[in-house]
Amino acid sequence: MKKIRMIVSGRVQGVGFRYSTYALAKEIGGIHGRVWNNDDGTVEILAQSDDANKMASFIQEVRKGPSRMSRVTYVDVQIDNFEDYTDFRVGN
Repeated sequence: MKKIRMIVSGRVQGVGFRYSTYALAKEIGGIHGRVWNNDDGTVEILAQSDDANKMASFIQEVRKGPSRMSRVTYVDVQIDNFEDYTDFRVGN
């Protein structure tokens, strides 16, 4: 199972970014984890999948900015090892 942590910078808070990320995970399917706002204005995403192609698609779409109003300027993607998720959640 591939697990990643993403820190997304840009205009990503107050523009529907988290809920669009949730919808993206559901649309791609097989992506589990969570997304939340950080106090520094970034959005953090934990994502896991057994399918490397689906994970690559998810990362690519997040880089584009899943909501129409968002503007992603930088995405830091790191391999991580966190608890397993069985769904995708918005919030802490």
